[in-house]
Amino acid sequence: MSKLLQDTVGELSKLPGIGRRTALRLAMHILKMEQQSVLDMTSSIERFRTQIRHCSQCNNLSDEEICPICADATRDRSTICVVEQVADLMSIENTHQYRGLYHVLGGVISPMQGIAPSDLKIDLLTEKIERGGIREVILAISTSVEGETTLFYIMNRLRGFTDLKVTTIARGIGFGDELEYVDELTITHALMNRREIE
Repeated sequence: MSKLLQDTVGELSKLPGIGRRTALRLAMHILKMEQQSVLDMTSSIERFRTQIRHCSQCNNLSDEEICPICADATRDRSTICVVEQVADLMSIENTHQYRGLYHVLGGVISPMQGIAPSDLKIDLLTEKIERGGIREVILAISTSVEGETTLFYIMNRLRGFTDLKVTTIARGIGFGDELEYVDELTITHALMNRREIE
């Protein structure tokens, strides 16, 4: 195998979810692309890596100091949806069902990975709530052990805000799941979040 091809496959395979076979397919695809398209791609990646920043208000990724969501005056400024990562924010935005603001933590509490509460943007969240005007915080955090730990930590931090409504997204059994294969924690959440059939 060519040294250039080996190097390219090696670099591509460093990306999450990309094994050596997929990296090889990507490398071969890049080789077939028009040279200008490859230059545009590499230029875009380089600009993204060097120019992207975190929104000073919600920790979302942005080209500016304030992201377009926080700058949008038509959004409901009384509600904040707390998510782990920017990808979670994008997933919720893609539903077009939520029109409030967001807060990106930047991860979850994980002692095994050395991530403490102080490593997350929880203080930025509480500062925003202290400024007033926030009526509800929606915690949209994963149901992993680390996610549950983070959820309970944030709930405890927010207990002091007596006029604040703190909710979590519904958790439970997914559409098409068979009950016998669902874990106990998911079944517990499903039972706790049950609703009346109308």
